[in-house]
Amino acid sequence: MNMLKIVAVPMHKEGRKFVAIFAVIAIILGFIWDPLFWIGSGATVWCYYFFRDPVRIVPQQEGLVISPADGVVSLISDVVPPVELELGDAPLTRISVFMNVFNCHVNRAPIAGKVTQIAYHEGKFVNASLDKASEHNERNGLTIESASGARIGVVQIAGLVARRIVCFVQPGDAVGLGHRFGLIRFGSRLDVYLPKGVKPSVCLGQTSVAGETILADLTEPDTACHGIAV
Repeated sequence: MNMLKIVAVPMHKEGRKFVAIFAVIAIILGFIWDPLFWIGSGATVWCYYFFRDPVRIVPQQEGLVISPADGVVSLISDVVPPVELELGDAPLTRISVFMNVFNCHVNRAPIAGKVTQIAYHEGKFVNASLDKASEHNERNGLTIESASGARIGVVQIAGLVARRIVCFVQPGDAVGLGHRFGLIRFGSRLDVYLPKGVKPSVCLGQTSVAGETILADLTEPDTACHGIAV
């Protein structure tokens, strides 16, 4: 195994200016006191690591819903989806993946299809692991419709530290399974709303990997590893 590929993970272009700022600050601190340079250098390395964009092996099986984010499955519950997603007013299963500041924050499309809806809402910045974050926090919601007609809602939610949600796609764009569609800077959460009758294939507390972990299988709606919202 090539150790360089493990250590020198590619960085997303969104992080370049932040790494440059951290590096400049580290140099300035070094002129003040040598130990501060090494502290600043460590922070610069962390910033680079935060914006890493590793290659992922995306499953190719038809009908899979995959995790849009790295992190921990923090909530699984049946709730009415946000009205802006236009997924109806009946409760749907929502899977929430919480990302801490050490997770990769590049977000990937949970299904392949066409982006039919994008809606941004300003809001608060409470802890993204809390259930109320779905309603009160700053968020950006997308609805993606597959070729078979299945519609998935995915919502980027800012957290305590996060102050910027970035979305790379527009309504009408086609996205592939695992396609990079956005990121959230410095701590956040992703909510995925499954079609009615589709059960999750993950459990509470499970670690998920963006673009790789299977959240659900649209072809097997009765298969589930269901948790309880916490």
